[in-house]
Amino acid sequence: MRILKKEVVWQGKYLRIVLVSYEDSHGNIRQWEAVERVNCNGVVIVIPITENREFVFIRQFRPVLGGYVIEFPAGLNDRRESLIEVAKRELIEETGLFSDEIIFLAEGPVSSGLSTEVLTVFIAKNVKEAPEELRKYYLPDESENIEVLKILADEVFDKLNELRKQGNYLDLKIFGFLELAKKFID
Repeated sequence: MRILKKEVVWQGKYLRIVLVSYEDSHGNIRQWEAVERVNCNGVVIVIPITENREFVFIRQFRPVLGGYVIEFPAGLNDRRESLIEVAKRELIEETGLFSDEIIFLAEGPVSSGLSTEVLTVFIAKNVKEAPEELRKYYLPDESENIEVLKILADEVFDKLNELRKQGNYLDLKIFGFLELAKKFID
């Protein structure tokens, strides 16, 4: 198996569509359509946990789906920051919260059959309201209209199911991340 060539079909500010030609294990030449991330060096997700054992989610409109999605705060590393700095920035920008305890949790591809995107996931322990001077420095993205949801760890699956029944999409990644994050609750 080997890549023979990649042809750029389209490119935007943060994504490009490529047609990958490769040789399979039988010597056949095949093509694969893929999406690559450009103009950023990684993507982070932050799992905020309050001292009251609440997970913090965001609810935001996602034009691609034409609906609201419940997810954890996340963002691109498009400013040449460390991934931990991106996690801190996105936490403040999207929730107005901050934490001095940002801990690496996991890293891996999101959709390995479609995209080159690799997520780095962090836990933010004991999150609390960010001081005004920090919030002034980390302003929310003007294209995002985000609602912050705090859900007790003991009620998280029931509440997420209620939100789904109300017509919200649930980012499926949150379920695996919740399982990984359990050890940080106690």
